Amino acid sequence: MTKADIGVVGLGVMGAAIARNFHSRGLLVGAYNRSAAVRDAFDVAYGDAKMRVTGDLGGFVGGLAAPRKILLMVTAGHAVDAVLAALAPLLDEGDIVIDGGNSSFTDTARREIWGSERGVRFFGMGVSGGEEGALLGPAMMPGGDEAAWQLLRPILESAAAVSDSGPCVGYCGSGGAGHFVKMVHNGIEYGDMQLIAEAWTALRRMGHADLAVAETFADWNRGALSSYLIEITADILRSQAPGDPGILLDEILDVAGQKGTGRLTSTTAIELGVPVPTITAAVDARAMSARKSDRVAAQRRFDETPPPLTGLDTAQLGRALLCAKLMSYTQGFDLLAAGSAAYDFGIDRAEAARIWTGGCIIRARFLDRVHAAFTADPSLSLLFASDGFADDVAAGVVALREVVAAFAQAGVAAPAFAASLSYFETMTQARGSAAMIQAQRDYFGAHTYRRVDAPETPVHTIWSELQKLGA
Repeated sequence: MTKADIGVVGLGVMGAAIARNFHSRGLLVGAYNRSAAVRDAFDVAYGDAKMRVTGDLGGFVGGLAAPRKILLMVTAGHAVDAVLAALAPLLDEGDIVIDGGNSSFTDTARREIWGSERGVRFFGMGVSGGEEGALLGPAMMPGGDEAAWQLLRPILESAAAVSDSGPCVGYCGSGGAGHFVKMVHNGIEYGDMQLIAEAWTALRRMGHADLAVAETFADWNRGALSSYLIEITADILRSQAPGDPGILLDEILDVAGQKGTGRLTSTTAIELGVPVPTITAAVDARAMSARKSDRVAAQRRFDETPPPLTGLDTAQLGRALLCAKLMSYTQGFDLLAAGSAAYDFGIDRAEAARIWTGGCIIRARFLDRVHAAFTADPSLSLLFASDGFADDVAAGVVALREVVAAFAQAGVAAPAFAASLSYFETMTQARGSAAMIQAQRDYFGAHTYRRVDAPETPVHTIWSELQKLGA
């Protein structure tokens, strides 16, 4: 019997979709799920001569062509380790196991060591695009052994989304690089979503009707802001609630869920000393949204009629949104560079941008320009200040200042817009406020400081002995 080209463990929403994707490309696919009910339902719906659903894990592994290629699509965390423990005695040296879930890159690095001790090549691979992407073509971010990547490449390229720059999959680097790149993708996604939500809130507060707001997003999607998230926002704003004249959006509780990748992006950035204020503001906004009862009580306590949001137009808001998004992307790509250096991943930021041009949630028109910027200068720092984006930012930051000021005057909560502006203002000031912090640290803790005229030499001052101005 001909053996399968690839096996998929886990037939939930994403696993079932990607197994069907492989099948649609003409591959012979082996499929397994621990739950017999899930497994049987999938077999009835999709099983055939080239989609072999197996009820026994040993039979599943035995039905794969050597070196075996097994994609795990199970919940991140203990479930991955449990599947690996079950697979371990069934695998041969040289087999490849790929974790396609949203695992932490640190777990992936640990599991790669687990694999190397057994002669198994372990890959961590970020998969983005949701159920539709998994079925029709996702963006995929694999990291692990580079030689093994060449064995996986034909299969993964056949199933990936395709943009003008080719299949949206590429080697991300060694160790946990694939899941690190996916983590940063998700962090940027958090920032993007929060900025869009704030722009939607502002348009409503400006008095625009729902269909007019939908058309504004549709118009933005025809220009520089063109992206998947802007596109679906327009679609959401046109979606009517069943049996109700209003939009479905008004029936949705304003409490945002999260699975932890945005929070991990923020905490990793803190550990690496990389500022990601827009992303962190988005993570904080989701946490604050969860405190619904506190927000309701606080509104009652400080009950006041907010002033109208005036003095803004949609073109101005659109320029501000683009500028704010570029701050968020800059933060994400800076984190990719810092993580690559700290963990010796070897991440190519131009390749990451290219992978993200299709299939994934943050796909956007300007990612082609991001790819070009990092291709021209792989060591580029501050993407927003590069030749490819400086003009957009110079034009947009005026609008961003005006928008954030108008939001503050009208009592519109816009933490991500404000964080993006603060990031720009801080990163474009040659001399900021940190001299005072260093003086304070030296005054109370003798931590020393460095002088402008001798930046390499630490200095400590006995501040109480200094002459005071005006004394």
